[in-house]
Amino acid sequence: MRLLLDEQFPFDFVAKLPGPSVLHVHNLGWDGVKNGELLRRACDVCDVFVSLDTSLPYQQNVKILPFGIVVVRSVSNRMPDLEPFTAEILEAAQKVRPGTVEWVDV
Repeated sequence: MRLLLDEQFPFDFVAKLPGPSVLHVHNLGWDGVKNGELLRRACDVCDVFVSLDTSLPYQQNVKILPFGIVVVRSVSNRMPDLEPFTAEILEAAQKVRPGTVEWVDV
C-alpha cells in the first residue's frame, strides 16, 4: 500500500509509518499545490492519501478518485499530538477503499 501525506503533516511523520511506500508531498516537490491539482497528481503515486484538512472531502469530489482518503482530526499538526495515533491512521488506511473517506479522531 502506497501512502501519501499532505503537506500539513510534519515531514518527520513519514518515519513513524512503517514501510518503504510512504511519501510526503514535499518529497515530490508538490508543496503549495492546491487540493484539486494535488489529488489529480496523487492518482499516479498513492493508494491512500492522508490529510489533516477536514474540509477536503467536502470541497472535492472524492467519489471519483482511484484511491482512498484518510482524514485525521487532530488538535494540531505537531508530532506529539499525532504520534500516539499512528496505529489508528494505519488501520484506517487498510480499511479505506478508492473513492471513500475514513476519519481518524485523535
